[in-house]
Order: sequence, then C-alpha cells, then structure tokens
Amino acid sequence: MNRWNRLPDTSAFDEFARSIDLAKLDEDQFVRLIETMDMLGKAGTGIDLAKLSTSTFVWIIERASSAQLDALMAHDNLRTVVLSEIFARMGRHLRDNAPDAVVHWRFTGGCETGGYDRYQTVIEKGRCTSGIVQDRDPRATVTITPADFLKVATGNASAPLLFIRGRVKVKGDIPFIANFPGHFDLSSP
Repeated sequence: MNRWNRLPDTSAFDEFARSIDLAKLDEDQFVRLIETMDMLGKAGTGIDLAKLSTSTFVWIIERASSAQLDALMAHDNLRTVVLSEIFARMGRHLRDNAPDAVVHWRFTGGCETGGYDRYQTVIEKGRCTSGIVQDRDPRATVTITPADFLKVATGNASAPLLFIRGRVKVKGDIPFIANFPGHFDLSSP
C-alpha cells in the first residue's frame, strides 16, 4: 500500500470531490469543476487543488475520461495549474531509492516554440524539483501529450505501452524513462 494512501481521507473537501460522479459531467462541465476548485483556492477559501489528498487527486484523474482530460489540458490556464500540481506532488512522493537524474518534458499542444510546453524535473540527493527552466543536460527528453502524462504520472497508464503505441517519444535513456513512474508513489488508489 502506498504511504500516502494509508490514512483514510477525512478532509471535507476530499469527501466532496469523491462524491462527484465525473461520468455525469461533459468535458466543459469537468473543466469548470477544476476551474472552480482553482478559483476557490486563489480566493483563499481553503478549497484548493493543492489541499486535496494525493489519493483523491489521483482518483479524479483516474475517473476522468480521456475527453475530459484532453479538454482540461486544452485550457490555457488550467493546463499549467494541473501540470504544476502533478510536479509538486511528484516532489512530495519521491521514493527513497530514486536515482539522481534530469528529465526534460515536452508537452504537445503548448504555446512555446514548436508548440510545446517545456518543463524540467531534477532528482538529486533524495529531492525532486520541477519547473519550466531547462538549465541542465537531461538523461532523457520525453515528448508526450499532457493528458497522457497525467495518466502515466498517476499510475493510470503504462509508459512503455504508450511508447510502443507511438504516443510517447523519448530522446535519451529509454529504459530509465520506462521505469521513471516507479520512482514515485503517485499510483492509483
């Protein structure tokens, strides 16, 4: 069992989020739900995506349809909010045995040069940090849709299977990237 999933979720916000039947929401409604959670967080209400337990955050990603995730990742602001949230959680859920490494991410459909959003993840001395500055030589560069990244990062899709299907492109250490999700305990609850 994952260490973040050992204690029961007692947060009222977690209970609220888990009570929503995401299958009943169309893509626009799903985006508005996440947008509302983000807006409430920015307003300082105490309801914020970052306040959700990791298991509930993963639960939402797991139950969202591909169309809902695609719509979410097509939203200019929420794309950044949700990707930043995943990267922040990766930093908090790094496994003890993770090797030092640098990974560059290229998310398709972005607004930067070449139509990508770019991030860098650095694992060093038992810490994981991510950001938009790519100032180190990577062990690998991964090109992936942001929706597929959400699924892989939360344990809801297999990176090797997506690679075989041509949905993930890797420049550099392919075996390392195939095992990269295993360095975090952000898996499906």
